[in-house]
Amino acid sequence: MFWRLFNFVAVQLSGALIGAGLADWVFGSRYAAAGGLTGALLFAVAWFSLDLARGERVLNWLKGGDVLGAAARYGLWGEVAARARKLIEQRDTEKDQARAQLAAFLAAIQASPNGVMILDPRNRIEWSNQTAAEQFGIDAERDRLQPIVNLIRDPAFIDYFHREDFEREVIINAKQQPASRPKRMSVQIHPYGEGSRLLITRDVTAIEQAEAMRRDFVANVSHEIRTPLTVLAGFVETMQELPLERAERERYLGLMAAQSKRMQSLVADLLTLSQLEGSPPPGVEEAIAASTLLERIQPDTEALSRLVGAAGPPQHIHFAPAPAIELLGSASELHSAFANLAQNAVRYTPAGGTIEVSLALLDNGRAVFKVTDSGPGIPAEHLARLTERFYRVDKSRSRDTGGTGLGLAIVKHVVQRHGGELHIASVVGQGSTFTVSLPAHRVRRIKG
Repeated sequence: MFWRLFNFVAVQLSGALIGAGLADWVFGSRYAAAGGLTGALLFAVAWFSLDLARGERVLNWLKGGDVLGAAARYGLWGEVAARARKLIEQRDTEKDQARAQLAAFLAAIQASPNGVMILDPRNRIEWSNQTAAEQFGIDAERDRLQPIVNLIRDPAFIDYFHREDFEREVIINAKQQPASRPKRMSVQIHPYGEGSRLLITRDVTAIEQAEAMRRDFVANVSHEIRTPLTVLAGFVETMQELPLERAERERYLGLMAAQSKRMQSLVADLLTLSQLEGSPPPGVEEAIAASTLLERIQPDTEALSRLVGAAGPPQHIHFAPAPAIELLGSASELHSAFANLAQNAVRYTPAGGTIEVSLALLDNGRAVFKVTDSGPGIPAEHLARLTERFYRVDKSRSRDTGGTGLGLAIVKHVVQRHGGELHIASVVGQGSTFTVSLPAHRVRRIKG
């Protein structure tokens, strides 16, 4: 400010000197004072005019927003322009940062597995991520600013929306889904700000399926246990109230023992499944020779075959020679899985049928255990569900031969815990093949 005042005074003095000199030269010395005053006024007007011009230039520059342009380089207006330029640059930097943060925030919401939708105070869609758009079957851009109730016509959602009881969520069907795999989603609205609303959705299909499986599991276990308990209770009541001959009593006791054994098998399989699901995968420290494994499975398989085929011609069971390898993992789990597959083949193969069991080493180092039978085969629509707990294609035949409905579920868990794969192939009327493939790091050659 001092330099601005100094500059103004200097300009006036210069004008006064020049005006006085000119007046003295033209009109004489008695007009020198008047010429000096006139010169000072003229130079002051010129200074103010130039200063106003520079001020207007700065003002136009501020209106135009050209940060890179130079409105003034010196003086008060130069300092004003420099400070304004700094503030504008700072503002632009903050805007760029805010824009980048907003873009990152929206990208994060877009990547969220949950749906997010913002509604304005008029309940119109202000913004939606792609997940919510797909779940509701709308177009996030095309349907922007459309009332939400015009686009989502599910009766449960409409009732939830109009009652405005947003303390809980509502479960509705998702849109744009294949009929074979229906999806369910939860929707909850969270009011915020001045009448705006945040709508959150999440896919609850897996949760509902898990809950359904839990209910089915409890129902199946209850049914499987209730049946033999009913038989046992009936036999006990009969033996308590009626005088029985020795032969009848022995027959009843035999039937009771069979039902007790059935319940024991069910409990044992349930405990096995629980242990498999709750323990870490087995390491590679333990090993069992392939030949030893088959030697342990064969007697039990043949004994079961004699039991289920006592009334007809015997089944033909063939165990191929085992390669000189060891399987690394849990010997007891592998024995349980392979024995389940062999015994399942026995249960479902008619008398006189053929069952072939083999364990081979492939060129890529993987080991393959295979059970092939000449049974009735399995319709294709059942194949995907065979490893579900208590799922049976022929319920009566499995129960008659002592099956619990958990065998293939145990096999699946054992194979997965060892990093392997279970494949099931079947043709109705031609038989079935169950194949377990174990990875190369679970196989070791026996030297010698």
